[in-house]
Amino acid sequence: MRISCFTFIRNGTRLAYPFVQSIRSALPLCDEFVIAAGDSADDTRAQIAALGDPKIRIVDTVWNPLMLTRGYIYAQQKMIGLFNCTGDWAFYLEGDEVLHEDDLPRIRASMERHLGNPKVEALYFDYTHFHGSPAWVNVGHTAYRKEVRVIRNTLRVFTTGGLYFLVIDGKNSGRYPRAASADGRIFHYGYVRPPAAMDRKDGDVRKFWGRRPPPLSRSIKDARLLAPFTGTHPAVMREWLATEANHDFTPERDPHPSRRTRKELLTRRIESLLPVDFSKRHFKRVKT
Repeated sequence: MRISCFTFIRNGTRLAYPFVQSIRSALPLCDEFVIAAGDSADDTRAQIAALGDPKIRIVDTVWNPLMLTRGYIYAQQKMIGLFNCTGDWAFYLEGDEVLHEDDLPRIRASMERHLGNPKVEALYFDYTHFHGSPAWVNVGHTAYRKEVRVIRNTLRVFTTGGLYFLVIDGKNSGRYPRAASADGRIFHYGYVRPPAAMDRKDGDVRKFWGRRPPPLSRSIKDARLLAPFTGTHPAVMREWLATEANHDFTPERDPHPSRRTRKELLTRRIESLLPVDFSKRHFKRVKT
């Protein structure tokens, strides 16, 4: 079994992504790590090269400055990485997503167990979304709780906005892949970066969407939609968390919740009373 990991990154240092830690967290698992390195204005590429791992293969890319529609530039870069993968499985990690070292044996075992079963087209992970600080996690239903990050590399797939995969199976439109559990977690640190870096990310994202998305660093998450984090962080994140995520953050109850927040609070209440999950899933679960 051969495992390809892949990602794309541009201006990772300027935007305070833990992209080096993300790569390091997956290197023990993969046979190659393909990185679509965009035309950065900082030392992002140099930091990747400095890792000095023979598994890493850098594919230099130039982002199309004319592609300003609904974040499709991110999908293009993701697919460049995927198209260069040579493994049986292709494992996609974003620059702010990190694996826990305790999960690596189980993830590999899941890949081995499902390799010979064509019904399993992908593997999904349980997500922990940190918000504001590494001590708090987003438990609202708008944060996807499970998502596919491993796809069988013999499938015809594409992506529209960078987040999820769609399988082409002879029809003109795509469908969500059939997925089993990877038996692993992904820790998402995108919303614990320094506020200044979040503001820079807001500006960069805005232009590639052709419209103004909600400001990332100033988004209010009601304290009732957050919960204390009780686990352990991946070992590779210790230094980054101490230097990049040490700003003050205290969850507060929103005195004037928006309609969206009120809806989240209602669904959270229902989820606490009934065995239901309102979060979005971009896959169809396979029973194995």
